[in-house]
Amino acid sequence: MEKTLLGIGGIVFIFLLACNHQGFDASNPLTYPVYEGTDLGLSYAPNATVFKIWAPTAKQVKLKIYDEGVGGEPISEQALKKAEKGVWLIEIKKDLQGKFYSFQTLVDGTWNNEVPGPYAKAVGVNGMRGMVVDLSATNPEGWENDKSPELKSPSDILLYEVHVRDFSIHENSGIQNKGKFLAFTEEGTKSPEGMATGIDHLKELGITHVHLLPAFDYRSIDETRLNDKQYNWGYDPQNFNVPDGSYSTNPFDGAVRIREFKQMVQALHKNGIRVILDVVYNHVGNPDEQSFQQIVPGYYFRFNEDGSFSNSSGCGNETASEHAMMRKYMIESVKYWVSEYHLDGFRFDLMGIHDITTMNLIAEELHEMDSSIFVYGEGWTAGDSPLPIEKRTIKHNMPNVYGIAAFSDDIRDGIKGHWNNLKTKGFVSGQPEMEESIKFGIVASTQHPQVNYEAVNYSKAFWSNEPTQTINYVSCHDNNTLWDKLAISAPKASVKNRIKMDKLANTIILTSQAVPFLHAGVEFLRTKMEVENSFNSPDSINWIDWSLKAKNSSVVEYYKSVIQMRKDHPAFKMPNVDSISTHLEFMDLEPGVVGYNITGNANGDAWSKIVVLFNANKKPVDFYFNEEWTLALDIEKGYHENGKKVIGNIKLDPISAYVFYK
Repeated sequence: MEKTLLGIGGIVFIFLLACNHQGFDASNPLTYPVYEGTDLGLSYAPNATVFKIWAPTAKQVKLKIYDEGVGGEPISEQALKKAEKGVWLIEIKKDLQGKFYSFQTLVDGTWNNEVPGPYAKAVGVNGMRGMVVDLSATNPEGWENDKSPELKSPSDILLYEVHVRDFSIHENSGIQNKGKFLAFTEEGTKSPEGMATGIDHLKELGITHVHLLPAFDYRSIDETRLNDKQYNWGYDPQNFNVPDGSYSTNPFDGAVRIREFKQMVQALHKNGIRVILDVVYNHVGNPDEQSFQQIVPGYYFRFNEDGSFSNSSGCGNETASEHAMMRKYMIESVKYWVSEYHLDGFRFDLMGIHDITTMNLIAEELHEMDSSIFVYGEGWTAGDSPLPIEKRTIKHNMPNVYGIAAFSDDIRDGIKGHWNNLKTKGFVSGQPEMEESIKFGIVASTQHPQVNYEAVNYSKAFWSNEPTQTINYVSCHDNNTLWDKLAISAPKASVKNRIKMDKLANTIILTSQAVPFLHAGVEFLRTKMEVENSFNSPDSINWIDWSLKAKNSSVVEYYKSVIQMRKDHPAFKMPNVDSISTHLEFMDLEPGVVGYNITGNANGDAWSKIVVLFNANKKPVDFYFNEEWTLALDIEKGYHENGKKVIGNIKLDPISAYVFYK
């Protein structure tokens, strides 16, 4: 009997060794303790600051305090004490406001790099050290009264995607704070031709939400030499909870970027525009140098069987959202951006890398804070992942996702041609057999009895539970601008016809039942000189050339009018699948033409009946009305509610769009 007991004790002893003396299996991240508190990072008060870090596999943790955000020797170095659930902490009883800090962990006998830690909310230049900042002191005047503009329904959303630097960096923007958050605070700016630029242009256009490309702290721009020519989209995350320093007027002082980001949000809100942040939790810029891997090696990422980083992001690594503390991190991070910066929503880069449970929890927690917060993302990955397909937040699985929308590449490529095969055409440029893909987009990827799903380009079944679960778009920062794609795929088309193709493309988007998304500058035929992947191209490729607004003023006016029509007429924004199936009926028309009726004062519309027609053919097409209708929109004049009356046979112009009503 004694031998048996000794044997059990030996097994227990060996198990404890395998568990790294922590009470969990150090080789299995799923067994790591979960800390339930929300106070990781630092808690500042003038008389004391508490630093807390979750590092369950560490044997020791150091905190180093510095006078500067980069360079110099530490002015103090102290050991943190081990607490519960893998947490280490220290309280320093003095006022550390304005000081910088780093954490360092000892894991498996090795001291890892100094890092600010995942929970840093302020950093110094280039994000290498955290900064002790009194966040309440960063609030601009009147911040306590800042409120998001009213949003009655997600179907009212009109998204406009823009890169912070692109927005104002061109010399003709008329904006003083070029390339900065503060550019969005400047009113009354004009181009040399006297056209409104900046925030005034956004108001003029009529969009409801600005979608900012990543504006958190990313690693590819050296903030110590901002006068040099540098550019990046920002999809290489470094510190997820901190605004990027390159967009501030002083990247060395961590409080400045925080205040100026808030000023940007405040100004946009004051002008009736909500703010979306593009977030990139699916990977980091360089795992071997950054906080996740340096604090808890091996925990925050997915790995291949050979121990290498898995790479469904296409960026060399992917995070493991299914791990409890990574899931918790993502939830707390977005909630922090809402509470501290008053953000109105998030666009998740490569959302398919994240598991469905995590994304559903994010939406649930955000909507408990504010039901009008809008969450959406890319419903795909950039490569394969160890995460099982059925757990990924991809388009195919969207029926199991709630309170979150996904981009439709079906309508995008149906309209303009394949994203990667640049010479392929789409519906607007004359590609045959794209009609069902267009119909699929019009009903917002939902179930509709008249859509032949087998003929849709990518999805062979509906994937959206409701119309606001689909983001319809034809162009974004990725790949060619719409104008460039049309130039490449339809090189023989006249400029006049390419302009009509451009208008037709986004008329389809803006009259569809999904949430519409516009790429900044598309309204005045923005070009990137046919550069397909401009993520690190110079300003001269990426900037918004505001002179194009005057040059293509008629196109701008057209876009404004279609946006106004969508706002005026709720029939284009039906609330659910049943309404769409009941009120929207497609017509059986010849190839290259898509048309449909909306009947019954749909969604309370003043128009009792509506006919929408898209002719992508290069020739006129006959269409017959057996009763009198009023023309409300055409591709030349845009939206004009008191248009001419029509009856009998009419000709639809080549490459055209029409809306008629009764």
